[in-house]
Amino acid sequence: MWFLFSVVFVQIGVAYGQQLIDGLVAMPSIKGRNYKIVHYDSPDRRGVDVALLYQEKYFQYESSAPFTLKDSNDTTFYTRDQLLVNGKIGGENFHFIVAHWPSRRGGERRSRPKRMLAAQLGMSIMDSIRKSEPNAKIIYMGDLNDDPVSYSIKNVMATEGDITKVQAGQLYNPMEKLFLQGIGTLAWRDSWNLFDQFMCTSPLVETGSEFSSYKLFKAKVFNAAYLKGATGSFAGYPFRTYVGSNWQGGFSDHFPVYLYLIKEKQ
Repeated sequence: MWFLFSVVFVQIGVAYGQQLIDGLVAMPSIKGRNYKIVHYDSPDRRGVDVALLYQEKYFQYESSAPFTLKDSNDTTFYTRDQLLVNGKIGGENFHFIVAHWPSRRGGERRSRPKRMLAAQLGMSIMDSIRKSEPNAKIIYMGDLNDDPVSYSIKNVMATEGDITKVQAGQLYNPMEKLFLQGIGTLAWRDSWNLFDQFMCTSPLVETGSEFSSYKLFKAKVFNAAYLKGATGSFAGYPFRTYVGSNWQGGFSDHFPVYLYLIKEKQ
């Protein structure tokens, strides 16, 4: 028998650092859930950081570290760190990496090398974990500013989108299937992208794996009607907080994503 184990790990772009996240977890609608925060200031020029929120009753935090993305050919380049958080769920080791890759500002092709570097950094972090823990359970997540089929993800990170074809040591990307079905998290000129993604290491998807009693059940895009614009040129798109400098009162220009893990009931 199996039971569903659902934990929401939130990746947040932060403009005002710790103060903003403290205010978020103190909001009346979620204050009672007692979210804890893992956050470091990044060198990003716009002051954008990444953070991870967790509940102690599900995730037992052990350690964390930020990893700075650098470009040896561009000493003026500053962007968000990638955040590694280590801990336990149900007594089993888990590692979460939260990322917000460089944007497509200046055009996709021109900005692509920065995201290639981000993918390489992500792989380097995971490789360092797997040196001491070869069958580590790692979930890599965030706004990658690339789609699941982009070169940075399919080639640099060597992801597999078909769960039946995942090899030992390979990353499974459940968002690829959603993207190929036309599902996205943001839209531009009636074209959908799925930049907000999860990827996980093979022990979380291999049937009968001795290295994990937890398995990925599914990953989804949360695109409820109230998160969509109702009128105007952005009708059906994510309901934005701003359009240019005009306040719209919406939530975000991206839909959130989430995943479920399941564990065999003892």
